[in-house]
Amino acid sequence: MSLRVAVQMDPLESINIAGDSSFALMLAAQARGHSVWHYDVKTLAWEGDGSASGKITAHAAPVTVQRVAGGHFTAGERRRVDLAADIDVILMRQDPPFDLGYISAALLLDRLKGTTLVSNDPREVVNAPEKMFVLDYARFMPPTLIARSLDDLRAFQGKHGAVVVKPLHGNGGKAIFKIDADGTNLSALSEVFDQTWPEPHMVQPFLPEVSEGDKRIVLIDGKFAGAINRFPGKGEFRSNLAQGGHAEAATLTPREEEICAAMGPELARRGLVFVGIDVIGGKWLTEINVTSPTGIVAIDKFNGTDTAALIWDALERRHANQ
Repeated sequence: MSLRVAVQMDPLESINIAGDSSFALMLAAQARGHSVWHYDVKTLAWEGDGSASGKITAHAAPVTVQRVAGGHFTAGERRRVDLAADIDVILMRQDPPFDLGYISAALLLDRLKGTTLVSNDPREVVNAPEKMFVLDYARFMPPTLIARSLDDLRAFQGKHGAVVVKPLHGNGGKAIFKIDADGTNLSALSEVFDQTWPEPHMVQPFLPEVSEGDKRIVLIDGKFAGAINRFPGKGEFRSNLAQGGHAEAATLTPREEEICAAMGPELARRGLVFVGIDVIGGKWLTEINVTSPTGIVAIDKFNGTDTAALIWDALERRHANQ
């Protein structure tokens, strides 16, 4: 059955097709005969006309995609599309930050429930910020502090030595800082974080095991689909590919299998179809990525798999059963 698919994501002109997971999902949808539309989240709108539910629209363009650098898409005329009447499946794939704009868009899309399948489930995305949802699985995490008070940060750093400080709703390895065991610059960094973000900050011990890799594990409808191990680039402690890290093929450790088994059923129950979790050194769970997970292109490169096709298998099943 051909589906009408709309992808809510950043401008197609700006993506790196060599590694972009959203682009891989669009290619896979197109290969199955689904029609593909693209729209910017900034054009999302709700309009009431006196009916019970109102209308949710976006300014979308039909697109054709191909893996050709510099000519990777063509787009038709952009028009206002009724996301309930004209679209069957929406992929919510715009990049974070997970701010009030992101949350507002998700809550608007949640009103399509029962008409258009949205993935990941927008209500559950709101309920599962990456560095907060992971607290449900604290037994697999390293020692962690979420706080804003400098006294709390100092006490934690004094207990654990070198620490890593992260914005609670950051992404892509941005604004992650390492503070050495002597605590130099902790107070200055705390001031910068306090001025930049209203929420508390996440602090964890610096894990030397990061030299063994920061593994991205992809789960589809709660089941393991593939993994890559990411290593920091020269002069870096962050292993994110967006920060210059490199990847290698990977399998799961027994501990990682335990982590996947523990959260898999809950991910599927919540409608979190495409999820990427991060595990350091084969044992320390640090994040559960649900907003716009990445990594499937690298996984497929190393493993000869087609993870985008597996995601579409899951989405088509869910669409048929909704």
